Amino acid sequence: MMNHITIRPTEGTWVIRAGGAVLGESNRTLELTEGDMPGQIFFPREDIAMAFLEPSDYRTINQHIGEATHFTIASKSRSYENAVLSYESPKDEAAPLAGYLAFQVQDGVAVEQV
Repeated sequence: MMNHITIRPTEGTWVIRAGGAVLGESNRTLELTEGDMPGQIFFPREDIAMAFLEPSDYRTINQHIGEATHFTIASKSRSYENAVLSYESPKDEAAPLAGYLAFQVQDGVAVEQV
């Protein structure tokens, strides 16, 4: 059976911006690819300014990865509700994602390679 998800190290340096502020920059990001969906970049938590993130009660379940906890980004201009997700205890095939954060790209939130 083929794996539904692929996790691989990215090349170069990636940056996450929200509301005009840089929340983090890392050259240790991972890319998660699920089926035919576009890849999602995950940042190590220690490379993110966690002071901008407020834990949320919101949870989602991914059948291949596990339960995701979410954070709201609180920037000076506005809040981005549940825009960050983290798999605290992912399933075995997604174990490398533990301790990493992914950001939902939207108006005002950008994940870019620099």
